[in-house]
Amino acid sequence: MGVTVEEIEAFVCIARTGGFTEASKRLNRSQPAISRRIRELERSLGGAALFERTGRRVSLTEAGRALLPYAEAVLATIRDGERAVRDVAQEPAGARTLSLAIVGTLADSHIVDALRTFEAEFPEVSVELRTATSREVSALVRGGEASLGLRYFPDADPQLESIPLGVEKLLVVVPASHPVTASSVPDLRALRKERWLGFSPERGQPDSFGHLLERQLTTSGLTESPITRIDSLTAQKRLVEAGFGVTLMPISSVREELRIGSLRAIEVANMDAGLPVVVVRRRRGYQSRPATAFIEVLKEHTPGLLG
Repeated sequence: MGVTVEEIEAFVCIARTGGFTEASKRLNRSQPAISRRIRELERSLGGAALFERTGRRVSLTEAGRALLPYAEAVLATIRDGERAVRDVAQEPAGARTLSLAIVGTLADSHIVDALRTFEAEFPEVSVELRTATSREVSALVRGGEASLGLRYFPDADPQLESIPLGVEKLLVVVPASHPVTASSVPDLRALRKERWLGFSPERGQPDSFGHLLERQLTTSGLTESPITRIDSLTAQKRLVEAGFGVTLMPISSVREELRIGSLRAIEVANMDAGLPVVVVRRRRGYQSRPATAFIEVLKEHTPGLLG
């Protein structure tokens, strides 16, 4: 027997979640059934191991890394075909679905207004929305689980097209009791003794949130400033509130904390830092009429974003 779609689906899910147990939950299959699919897939591919186990976690082998982009493309093509057939089969006024993946903090920006406008103009379209990190957003679009994704920074993956929407301004965010009481400072050297909280640089991408913080500190001569990697904006905010460091954050993600006074923002005169916001789609993927229309609505509502 040849490779089956179920085997490819199990392989991609394990690669994304990092474990057989989590994949079995996502796919609603028993763990033995998931393990059996991977064994059959490996057998069909000449016996090459696709995963290495380290405790309860698994990672891709060299063979697994080679297979992953093709496996994602297979699943995306199948899902594109399903969408295309459903669009053709439905009557013009029938219900349609637009699946979106979005970085959570972008839900508190001009993009919310774009969603409201779109739903008002296209009431027959059902919008399926899920939140994720920028890396996860790209993975969902690449695998066909989302038609469009909204993330920070263009994705360098040649399979994806990144359409710029604008730039969201970044602020230096400190705890309410921080000793620097000024609302603005000339440069980051005023914070040279601080511990910074930031994201890890995104692998395979020339630009990411983590890269941006490193560049800002280097430009300011703060190459020795320690950075603690915290890959969650919410966790970063809570740690800053508790006095464990300072960080760079998009203004949309700290609006409530600034309002109630648990955090303060400091303007840095010589710092021009912002997060580019893009919509990503598969270059050769099926684009439904709702997806195309939503991109146009986004462009109308996000010129410059919050910058």
